[in-house]
Amino acid sequence: GEGREPFEPPRFWDALGQTFKATSQEATKLSLAFSRPPLPSAEDCRKLSEDVQNAILAVATVYYSLPKGQGTTLRKMVRDATTEVVEGMIQLTETILNTPLESLTQEQLISTGSVWEACEQASNLPQDNQAAVVSALAAYLGVVKDALEEMEHALVEGRDPYSDIMEDEELGFRGNRDTYWSEADRKLLGPCMGLMKASKACLKKVLGVVKAHGKASSSEQIAQLDDLADIANEISPSVDELALSMYPPMNQLAVRLNAAKLASVLKKVLEITKTSHVCPPSEEGWVQFLTGAVEHNMDKIKNFTQGEL
Repeated sequence: GEGREPFEPPRFWDALGQTFKATSQEATKLSLAFSRPPLPSAEDCRKLSEDVQNAILAVATVYYSLPKGQGTTLRKMVRDATTEVVEGMIQLTETILNTPLESLTQEQLISTGSVWEACEQASNLPQDNQAAVVSALAAYLGVVKDALEEMEHALVEGRDPYSDIMEDEELGFRGNRDTYWSEADRKLLGPCMGLMKASKACLKKVLGVVKAHGKASSSEQIAQLDDLADIANEISPSVDELALSMYPPMNQLAVRLNAAKLASVLKKVLEITKTSHVCPPSEEGWVQFLTGAVEHNMDKIKNFTQGEL
């Protein structure tokens, strides 16, 4: 769909909604035809197959008419929704083919419901790249919040983070050193938690400015939003890696390396935010503050782990 004719968003979204709706109806028809004996005739089967195939081809065709220039974040979300519809229909067809025809099975009902659910997603999709990036950032923030809460819980409890893993003969007895933090470990945990909190604050603030100032009117604005989403996507896995290395028995050098990686990602996010259209001068204060917070915590981590190098 690149450059053949001007892209018209209302037309595209209307077409996508229509094709998703038509696919949902075809799934219902297919499921009902095979819900009780007798089997549909060979001619009916051919007609049903053709209709299903045409519906799926229509969904794919509409997706491919969305130009990359509208934003890679938006395109990925539409692609994921399209893929889910196609995979749902494949699963429904396989369920019907593998089930003896006596009556409507639980599997068939679940598969049909999955197609309906996937088709309903069309109405909830973000309609431009700004909305898509807001949706992506909100999802990343949720994951980071969970990781931070889990770590805070482990610290407050001061308990064995592995207490839910039952001991068995293969694992052997876990000694105290493996399950609790030493005094030196606890010192290092402070600035590590500081970095995790800065990650949450960073995503929260970036989400706020993309909501308030983000635009998807020009190709430059769309590209800037994609850059932000791409780099912000690295925060949550980096937070997870740091959190995992913080559990006892702690390898302080691994903690330092994971902290450095997270700090580098955060500074890049803040840098990209500062140079993009979502950051007018009125927003620069918090960018500087968070950059300082990241550097301050990283310096502390370096000081505490100097002996490990």
